[in-house]
Amino acid sequence: MPEDKEQQSKLSWTVVWEESKDLLWARRGRLALGFGLLLISRLAGMVLPASTKVLIDEVIGNQRSDLLVWIALAGGLAYLVQAGTGFALTVILGVTGQRAITDLRRQVQAHMGRLPVTYFEDNKTGELISRVINDAQGIRNLVGTGFVQLLGGMITATIALGVLFWLNWRLTLLTMVLIVIFGILLVVGFSRLRPIFRERGKLMADLSGRLTESINGVRVVKAYTAEKREERAFAHVAHKLLRNIVRSMVGVSAISSLSSLLFGLVGITMSIAGAHEVLAGRMTVGDIFMFVIFTGMLVTPLVQMSNIGTQITEAFAGLDRIREVFVEKSEEETLGGRQELDEIRGDIAFEDVSFGYKPGVPVLIDVSFEARAGTTTALVGSSGAGKSTIISLVMAFRAPQQGRVTVDGFDLRKVSLHDYRSQLAVVLQDEFLFDGTIGENIAYGRPGASLESLEEAGRLARCDEFIEGFEAGYDTVIGERGIKLSGGQRQRVAIARAILANPRILILDEATSSLDSENEALIQEGLETLKQGRTTFVIAHRLSTIRSADQILVMDEGRIAERGTHRELLASEGPYRKLYETQYRFERDQFINPGEDFSDVVPSPSDGSSAGGQGGLPLPGSGGRIPRD
Repeated sequence: MPEDKEQQSKLSWTVVWEESKDLLWARRGRLALGFGLLLISRLAGMVLPASTKVLIDEVIGNQRSDLLVWIALAGGLAYLVQAGTGFALTVILGVTGQRAITDLRRQVQAHMGRLPVTYFEDNKTGELISRVINDAQGIRNLVGTGFVQLLGGMITATIALGVLFWLNWRLTLLTMVLIVIFGILLVVGFSRLRPIFRERGKLMADLSGRLTESINGVRVVKAYTAEKREERAFAHVAHKLLRNIVRSMVGVSAISSLSSLLFGLVGITMSIAGAHEVLAGRMTVGDIFMFVIFTGMLVTPLVQMSNIGTQITEAFAGLDRIREVFVEKSEEETLGGRQELDEIRGDIAFEDVSFGYKPGVPVLIDVSFEARAGTTTALVGSSGAGKSTIISLVMAFRAPQQGRVTVDGFDLRKVSLHDYRSQLAVVLQDEFLFDGTIGENIAYGRPGASLESLEEAGRLARCDEFIEGFEAGYDTVIGERGIKLSGGQRQRVAIARAILANPRILILDEATSSLDSENEALIQEGLETLKQGRTTFVIAHRLSTIRSADQILVMDEGRIAERGTHRELLASEGPYRKLYETQYRFERDQFINPGEDFSDVVPSPSDGSSAGGQGGLPLPGSGGRIPRD
């Protein structure tokens, strides 16, 4: 196992470096311009230090006061060049870094959006947000000023080193010994800092995820007086992050201290060895003064490079985490294919489909059925029976492990998911609305729809009844997740969204669960209109809402236990009739006089009557009886 981790770490470094090269190469023009400006700035910065030898040996030593004007002009021009190039450098590379961050965030978000639903189920929301926002932020140190300054520092140090060898090679070699030791310590330090920075990214994601959950679930938190528990949970992650930051601060401080120690050792070396060289007559006072300044110009870039190296190490850690997103395969690679689809009829077929979320724990077992175009298929059964899994397979969120699901005879694993899903619409039990206006949410599946079409969809979904009460009408902002609307209002907006999308395949997962009986009956009219000519799948616990379904599949432990129409299933003595009777009795006990005897209303198998007979069964949720056909 340790060998595998070490190999993975080396692989990460290799891949991250390749990605870093791609980032740098894509912005080579601006980086080259920035490097040129930095080089000019560094060369201009050497003018005044180089003039110290002339100032001391010639102006002071030989009384050459006529050189003062030229030295002043050269120094002033050098500082002017430095100021101009410094400003241009900051603007050019600063903007380049921010553009790189924006581009990377867009790429990560775009790739993440193409990943399967299972990826989002396996990862916390806060962690995914951190990958897009925080991890991408670090590359400003790589693509911005950091990388160019790193190269500039190397060139400055190289030029300074050449000047030092020209002045005194003995003293330069002595200085180099200290610098090499410093470089070795830096390499060791960076190798220790990289995993710390990588861990920080994970902790930031955990902290963001915990905070996101607490905010989204604030009503549950307050309802169960769990504020203290959330506070402790957040504090636990926050303290782990604090310890990580302290460790990184200690590491960075250690590198800074080593830098100060290097300055001190070089200073002592210059003082002793330099004085000895002057006394020996191998260097003048001007030489030693210039040597000290250029030694500073050698050491200072190295110290700056150590700080930049820390920043680049942090950037590498962020890229390493982002790489984990990019290596995930998209839906098209894992669930779909490239076969294009024109407008579909909507024939959906399951052929011996088996599926399980965990190995050895099947959720669907050899499920086969056909939902012909324009028909309605209802799914009923107890929780965990496999209803939602069938819907997930119909929407191509998952692929069967055995068998296949087809649309118009085409295997869903081979067709373009975009072409297929563009002809779907869905209304879920816990429907999601976006922070925007009512009109924007209704038009989400059909951007650019006319106001007339939007209002018609709202009318069919009975949205107009509450929208008229808002001053801004369809332009009313509903807040995050539609928080400003009631549960029933959100559900009606979702139904209007599906109506406006005008799909070939419609999926209703407890679409009217948040509505009262009166509004449910009204909206059912709109849904019946919407269903016409469309293949519809309905999951419903209220059996009264699926009486008109062309076929009802009764699911039990991953298998189809029974199938047929409402009348056919009531006429049989199977699970559907028992479920119906159980639901009737529950609703009767809830809404009708609890002590009243209704045994004569529900026929027993021995009396010879059927569900569609003279008396019939009372309709759950409606207070009436099943109409005779």
